[in-house]
Amino acid sequence: MTTTTEIADKIAAAQSLTKAQAKAIVEAVFAEIAAAATSGAETSIPGFGKFKVKDTPAREGRNPSTGAAIKIAASKKLTFTPAKAIKDALNG
Repeated sequence: MTTTTEIADKIAAAQSLTKAQAKAIVEAVFAEIAAAATSGAETSIPGFGKFKVKDTPAREGRNPSTGAAIKIAASKKLTFTPAKAIKDALNG
């Protein structure tokens, strides 16, 4: 697993920044992606992928321990679709 601190450390070393500056940049990028998602906008990062909000409709589910039917409320989720370059890198 890679953490934001590890990402920031690598950016700091590669770009001659302090770790604090790099961490602020990484956190700002994630905050902007979250802000765009909150407003319903799609975030596209060329060569990396797209983040977009997907609506999940309400549905009926089952309580696994009792088998009773329950209602699952509609919700929104953030999805990520990798760019072709990332897919190719993962699959050789």
